[in-house]
Amino acid sequence: MISPRTASLRRATSESSVELELNLDGTGTSRIDTTVPFFDHMLTAFAKHSLTDLTVRASGDTDIDAHHTVEDVSIVLGDAIRQALGDKAGISRYGDALVPLDEALAQAVVDISGRPFLVHEGEPAGFEYHLIGGHFTGSLVRHSFEAIAFHGGLTMHVRVLGGRDPHHIAEAEYKALARAFRQAKALDPLVTGIPSTKGAL
Repeated sequence: MISPRTASLRRATSESSVELELNLDGTGTSRIDTTVPFFDHMLTAFAKHSLTDLTVRASGDTDIDAHHTVEDVSIVLGDAIRQALGDKAGISRYGDALVPLDEALAQAVVDISGRPFLVHEGEPAGFEYHLIGGHFTGSLVRHSFEAIAFHGGLTMHVRVLGGRDPHHIAEAEYKALARAFRQAKALDPLVTGIPSTKGAL
């Protein structure tokens, strides 16, 4: 019998408080409240398209800006992914997705490698300074991905291949990551044990 691939974590600092629950073998249902509306939208999309059930309750010093809250939620999400994956036995390990959103196009490739690494490129000049939804700056996309990759033990390559609207670009990136992660975390009936010649991931 396969153990449930779930995690429930809390993290509290002077800058934020985060409670997060996830189920890697869910249906994509989510209840997200980070107090950063556009980030809620991105996490909802990530849950839906990765088929991960996700509950997040967070608050932080958004009177300063959204940086700490987005960072800390992403840290906890990465930690929860790593915990829920367990020893990674039987997983597909790799995932690749190309996702359009109107004029935007993003690609993500994920390796559940245990070796944290992020390659992130292609966002148009000035994207990092754009305020999306009045709270979320474009630079937070990369920062969120860094935290997820490094705390989740994931190798992630995310590329923007085209796009004009900052909302569409960011959403295409999160959805591409979700679809690639969905493939990588999937249990493959043809895989016996841990999918690595080293015997560990």
